Formats: sequence, structure tokens, C-alpha cells
Amino acid sequence: MSENTVTTEAIVARTGNRIRASGPILILAALFVAATFLAWYFTWFGRGLSDADITKYLSDTKNPRHVQHALLQIQQRIERGDPSANNWYPQIIVLSGSSETEFRLTTAWLMGFDNHSNEFHSALVKLATDTEPIVRRNAALALVRFNDAAGHDELVAVLKPYAVKSPATGLVSSTLRQGSDVSRGTLLARVQQADGLIAEVRSPLPGKIEAISKANSSQVTTGEEILRLNSDEESVWEALRGLSFIGTNADLETVQAFTSSSSVTERVREQAKLTAKAIGLRR
Repeated sequence: MSENTVTTEAIVARTGNRIRASGPILILAALFVAATFLAWYFTWFGRGLSDADITKYLSDTKNPRHVQHALLQIQQRIERGDPSANNWYPQIIVLSGSSETEFRLTTAWLMGFDNHSNEFHSALVKLATDTEPIVRRNAALALVRFNDAAGHDELVAVLKPYAVKSPATGLVSSTLRQGSDVSRGTLLARVQQADGLIAEVRSPLPGKIEAISKANSSQVTTGEEILRLNSDEESVWEALRGLSFIGTNADLETVQAFTSSSSVTERVREQAKLTAKAIGLRR
């Protein structure tokens, strides 16, 4: 056997050993990629659901993502004019009365896509007085599609600072500053009570801190204002658009304040002008 043959056979043997040795690693890598893909796929809201899946997901209230996925699929069917969406209306009405804020705010938004449903209309009127401002806002916007001004005052309130009040009496502790952007659920402050318990104050809305009423280490009582929030751009724009249909002369001053404000985007200023014009035409 020649030297070249031996060398070639040795190389082949060593290569085979490396392949066999790396086999388990390659399998694990493939499994990891597959698991990651499946995890993404089954939580991706763009994934289509069968009728059976939608029914199942709507009932899976312990998994909010499943419920939201199903609601999105129903919304898309309503937008397409698919009559099958009606099959889940009873479940949507039940969810609109849930103690879970996420379900109420999502169903409030969804129900606006079928402004011919009397049961949706009735449910939205109730949600327009919800304890959570984010739910009231979605309900108010949805009611505009029903040509119902029941949410008028809530839309006007979007254009004004929102007072965040203390849930307890005690000393305020916060690291946030005026002008800070916050999301819904952001921890705004803590209130240390006399018994040592801590009450958290979380933002009920997305927006920006307009003013701080209670500084660090100051005393606050239950129900007293801690700070004020200005609404985020998208909420302001949506509220202005809604008021272009149901706004009144009394709203003009509030709306016109946005037409020349330097603290808002051009998009908001333009919508404010359109809204003011629409209200003026209804005089």
C-alpha cells in the first residue's frame, strides 16, 4: 500500500470521526432552531386559526395571548365581511365584561368594526363608563362608528392632562421626572404606608409626565393627585379624529390649542385643523 493511499485513508477516517462526534451537536442545534421556530409560530398573531381554534382560544382566558390572537382573527373576518364572525359574538360580549383589563380594552376596540350589531353597541355603552381609562377610550372611539356620542366627554378628556391619584396614604417615592415618557403599566411611584406596606402607582395610560404634584418624600393622602400625564400622540390623534364627527362648539378651544402647539407633531396639528373645521361646519 502506497504512502499516498495510507494518508488518504487516515484523512477519511479522521473526517468520519469528526462527523460522528459532531452529530449530536448538529442534532441539538437543529432541535433548538425548530423549537424556536415553533415557539414563534404558535405565538405569532399573523398565524391563521381554524374555527375550532378560535373557539378554543377565546375560552383560554388563562392565556391572554390566545384570547387576543382569536380576537384579532375575528376582527379580520369582520373587516372582510365574513358572516362567520357572528358565531363568536356571544363569547366577545362575555369577554367585554371580564375582570381582565386586557380583554375589555381589546373587545372594546374590536366591537367598533361592526357598527350594525346592537349587542356590540349596548356593550360599548357600558364600557364607556369603565373604571379603566384605556377601556373607556377604546369604547368611546368605537361608539363614534355607531354615530353615538356617548363617549364624547372621554375623547375630550384625552386632550387634557390626566390626573394620577394615590391609592394610599403615606410617603411618595419616585425616580421619574417631568417630561418622562411612560407606557401603560410603567411604575410611576411608590407610596410607603404607616404600617410599612408599599402601594405601587402604575400608569393607567401611555403618555408623558406633564407635571409632578408630589415630590419625593412628600406626604400624600388616598385619592390625592401625585402627577399628571399628557396622552401619547396616537391617542391624541385618534381622539381628534373622533371629535371631527361628534365634537361640539364647546370643544373648539381645546381642539384649536393643538393647531399651533409646538409640543405635538405636524400630523396632530393637521388633524386638529381638520377637526376644528368639521366642528365649525356643523354650527
